[in-house]
Parts: sequence; C-alpha cells; structure tokens
Amino acid sequence: MDVRRQSSHPTSHKQQMFKPNNKKMVDVSKASEPLPTSMAISNGIFFTVFFSVTYFLLIRWREKIRDSTPLHVVTMSEMAAIILFVASVIYLLGFFGMSFVQNDDEEEEEEEEEDTAALDCEPEVATKHKDLVKLQQETATVTEDDEALIQAVVAAKIPSYSLESKLGDCKRAAFIRRVALERITGKSLDGLPLEGFDYESILGQCCEMPVGYVQIPVGIAGPMLLDGKEFSVPMATTEGCLVASTNRGCKAIYVSGGATSVLLKDGMTRAPVVRFGTAKRAAELKLFLEEPLNFDTLASVFNKSSRFGRLQRIQCAIAGKNLYIRFTCSTGDAMGMNMVSKGVQNVLDYLQLDFPDMDVLGISGNYCSDKKPAAVNWIEGRGKSVVCEAIIKEEVVKKVLKTSVASLVELNMLKNLTGSAMAGALGGFNAHASNIVSAVYIATGQDPAQNIESSHCITMMEAVNDGKDLHVSVTMPSIEVGTVGGGTQLASQSACLNLLGVKGANKESAGSNARQLAKVVAAAVLAGELSLMSAIAAGQLVKSHMKYNRSSKDIAAKG
Repeated sequence: MDVRRQSSHPTSHKQQMFKPNNKKMVDVSKASEPLPTSMAISNGIFFTVFFSVTYFLLIRWREKIRDSTPLHVVTMSEMAAIILFVASVIYLLGFFGMSFVQNDDEEEEEEEEEDTAALDCEPEVATKHKDLVKLQQETATVTEDDEALIQAVVAAKIPSYSLESKLGDCKRAAFIRRVALERITGKSLDGLPLEGFDYESILGQCCEMPVGYVQIPVGIAGPMLLDGKEFSVPMATTEGCLVASTNRGCKAIYVSGGATSVLLKDGMTRAPVVRFGTAKRAAELKLFLEEPLNFDTLASVFNKSSRFGRLQRIQCAIAGKNLYIRFTCSTGDAMGMNMVSKGVQNVLDYLQLDFPDMDVLGISGNYCSDKKPAAVNWIEGRGKSVVCEAIIKEEVVKKVLKTSVASLVELNMLKNLTGSAMAGALGGFNAHASNIVSAVYIATGQDPAQNIESSHCITMMEAVNDGKDLHVSVTMPSIEVGTVGGGTQLASQSACLNLLGVKGANKESAGSNARQLAKVVAAAVLAGELSLMSAIAAGQLVKSHMKYNRSSKDIAAKG
C-alpha cells in the first residue's frame, strides 16, 4: 500500500486532521502484509532444521546417559548436528530480533505522535494558566499611592490597625497591611488567600487587622434523624475520618428510628468580682442578692439592656472579703455574652447606690466560667443544657457498627467512665465530644474557644430489651451557641446555618433557632461517640485512620 498516493487523494485534508491515527493505521497494515515467498521458504527450512537437530541431539544425549558414554565424546554426525543447531539459532534470533527492534521503533514513533497530539491540546490550558497568573499579578500590583502607604506602615508612621478607617476600603487596607507585613518579616504569605472574601463584613465585629483568610473544608454528616426531623450536619475540619465516622453514627441512629433530645436549661452567665472592706460587708451583699423579695427589682434593672435578655437567677460565692456574683439570663437566638454583660453592668451601677463601698474589680471574675474547664459549668450548666438519646437495634450494631452491644457497654464503662475518673477528668466522660463540637462550631460561626465548656459531656451506654439492643445517650450541660451575631453573619457560616434551617433569629419564637442548633450539636456528638466507640471495640480505629487520615502525597518531594 502506497501512503504517498493516498495523500494526493481529494480527501487527504480530512486525513491530515487525524494525522497521529493515520500513522498507526499504516503501521498496522504494514504488519499485516504477507512475507515474501523466498523469506517464507527460508524460515520454513531453518525452523525444520532447528527442530530436527534439537530432536536428534536430545536422543543422542539420552543414549549416552543410558550407556554411560562421556558427553564430550562427539561423533561426526553429532558435530554436524551441533553446527546446524547453532546456525539455525543465529538465523532465527537475527530474524525475530530485527522484527522486535522494528516494532519498538514503530511504538516509539506512535508515542511521539501521541505526545505531539497531546501538546496540541496544551496551548488552551497554558493560555488559561497564563491568564490566571496575569490576573493575580494585576491584583497584586502595587500602585504609587499604595506604595507610599506601605512604606509608611513599615516605618511605623501609620498604625496598621488604622488603615480601614483611614482608607475607607477594607480590602485595600488588608492588601497594604499584608504587603507591609511581608516586607517587615521577610516572609511570604503566598499560600494565604486574599481575594474572594468580604472584609467589610468583619469590620468591628469578627477580626481586626486582617491579611487574608484560612480555608477549612466543610463536610456533611447525615442525614441525622432527630426528634422526627432530618438534618444534614455541616462539619468544618482538617481531621480525616471525623466526618466519615460521624456519618456512620448518623446512619446507625437513622435506621434505628432516630434520636430524641430534651433541652434542660437555657441561660448564659456572667460573674463579676467585687470587693469590700470586710468579709461581713461582702456577706451582706450576698444575702441581699439572694433574697427572693429583691429579685424582681434586680431583674427589671437587668432587663433594661435588651428586649431578649431576661434575668433568671443570681448565685453568689464568697472568698474572704471578695464576692463573686454569677448572673444567669436568657439571650434569645444570640449566644449572649455581650447581652448579659450589659445587664450585669446595669445591676452593678444600681447596687453602687446602696453599697457605695463596693469596689468592682472586674466585670468577669471567672466564676462564669467562660472558655475554661470549670466544675460550676459541669454542675450548674451554661448556655444550653441538652440530653440526647437513641436506642440502636442489635442488628444495626452488628451490621453497621461491626461490633456487639455487650462490647460497647463494657468499653464505655471502662473507658468513658472509669478511665476518665482515673484521669481526674472534669466533664470529660466521653470519647471525643470536642471533635464534633469544634467542627460544627467552626462551620456555623460559633466561638471555637467555647468548645472547652461546650464539650463537657458524659456518654452512657447500657443494654435494653433483654440485652439485645443498645441505649446510648449524651448529656451536655454547657452548649454555648447562637444563630445571630459574631461569626454567624459571615457568608459561609450563614450558609451552613441555613442548611440546618436555623439561620438568623426566629421571629415567631425568640431563641428557638439557637435551641435547635444546640440539639443538633448534641445529636452529632451522639453519632460521633457511637461510631468511635464501635471502631475501638471492633479494633478498627487504627485501620480507619490509616485510610482516611494519612496523606498519600510525597510531601518531602513536593517541598
């Protein structure tokens, strides 16, 4: 077949469009062409000689072994057979070796053409990459005005924190601050994104002096069937296996009929510390504050600060002449720290009239207690106190959780209860409640630091229904959440709250959204506890973390 003649055919332009494939088709056709007649005869002769002399030599070898004749004693016929054997082998190796080399050359040509075809597709990708780089460079271009500001910040002539108010442009302020920081420290912030964030939304509310934002992946666990409703729980985390494990717990709860929850308390706290000249005088204020007849007056003073903040109770503790006053109030759908602080300030100003010798040392005296492990929160509660429970059927424990009811009950007693007691745990009678609490908090815009008291949890497991099924519950006295204010207003966090159906304030029933969010947190913890305990009981913990929590990328090579 003559390829050159084909190229002169009127359809040669279409064939040139698929040039890499044409070469391959030609090679195949060449390989399928019959060998010349003379070459076929030669090959036949040498194949016959090869097999004939091989057979002859094998027969002679067997006869010499049988007759005990030395192998090196060779007759003329055997010598001729050996020469013919070597000649035929050389011929056949030469023939098939050339064919093999030719095939390799053809394959290399095909690979080169395929690479060429791939390169033909690369200009579009390369163009897009260049456009992206160009866009980033244009975005990062420093104008003369910006350069002057950057130099002023580097020289400490302009305070970095004043850029937003001075420029009136939050994004530009973040850019100038970022470049100035790089010049001052000599460190690059290339991996920290700057574009794609609304810096106006955090001004004066969430974060000061921003230079970018951190990206945290958000996974979904669920559906979680809680109190007859389905919830898809957003979890922001960088820990592998956490979302997958919680999701398995959600499945076990779902197929077993769902979980139920009860809200026990709902009240945020703030505890100022005041000092008197004597312990007697401090005790007089304590008795005054705890007198039921005075509560209504104090409540009316406290409640002036907000239409949602309502004083619930006052609890006092004395240390010598120092008095710690723990106020508890409802806060609607807000987490409520600012709300309760305003109310407390109102009461302190009022008390100053009757107790002029009272010295207010601090609006917070740590008897609240905020963002610290404290027995007062474990016993009295802070924020939302929730208990969540479910009954997991025996077949679900076996098929979904891959363990047994008896194993879970025993492990819970020895690990979560006895083990935590041996460690002197404070509110930590659980497997990993803080894991789930932190992930949901970050996703929904809560204060991550309040994970400390919010993760106070005791996990209980016992066999029910004649020992066949598993009753599991989590009791969490200090879940501190809100659906308005703080980070809940940011776009990403707001979207996660919307996914749960608790975004913003509930206009029909104040506080309902925040209470529902607290129940979802408790239910997610229940799912996480159930799954992790099952993994430990079944010996799957290490295996699952090796699968989901280990990177397969060669970090060293990449660096």
